[in-house]
Amino acid sequence: MEKKDVIQTLDDIRDMMAKSSRFQAVSGVSIIVVGVYACIASIFGYWVIGAPDTLPFLSGRQDVFQLNTPYRIRLACLLAVGLFVLSLATVILMAYAKARRHNLRFVADKRMLQMAFNFLLPLAVGGVLCLALILQGHYGLTSSIMLLFYGLALVNCQHYTYPVLRFLGYAEIMLGIIDCFSIHYALLFWFIGFGLLHILFGIFYTIKYDNVK
Repeated sequence: MEKKDVIQTLDDIRDMMAKSSRFQAVSGVSIIVVGVYACIASIFGYWVIGAPDTLPFLSGRQDVFQLNTPYRIRLACLLAVGLFVLSLATVILMAYAKARRHNLRFVADKRMLQMAFNFLLPLAVGGVLCLALILQGHYGLTSSIMLLFYGLALVNCQHYTYPVLRFLGYAEIMLGIIDCFSIHYALLFWFIGFGLLHILFGIFYTIKYDNVK
């Protein structure tokens, strides 16, 4: 066997091992759907938390969004928790459907549990931090904290699935950092980060990976 044939064989083995150890069932369509959920939730949040007669990111008003009543605090928390549960259920169900369609592994093995742990740990820490800030009335940075910890979660779990996922994480982190210095545009950054970025990345992911077995 020639040297180039040996190298090619080793490359093929390496690719096969990488694919077998990578969770490939994540659906690009589910990423798009989650982005649509976030866009709808942002608009809903604007109408119930903000002032419906004003666009805060155009007017520059600092008093448009208020979480100054128990009702609004509960509503904001329920909105965030509901969006997370709905998004997680959508991702799992669509991943299961993709796995069956392409004969991919979809079992709660060590690899999947590691991915889930590395993804959910930063989200849990960020969620507790946001809840504590909201309950204490310091809600100005909650949207940026959500973006930052969500970005960290994506970067943290990209080793267990397609590494390209880290680029979405980097974008979320960068947006969260910018949001830290623009606290009066919270819902706008939320809309861009969890909504538009997901939709754009989901389209790219679908084209590049969803048709590959």
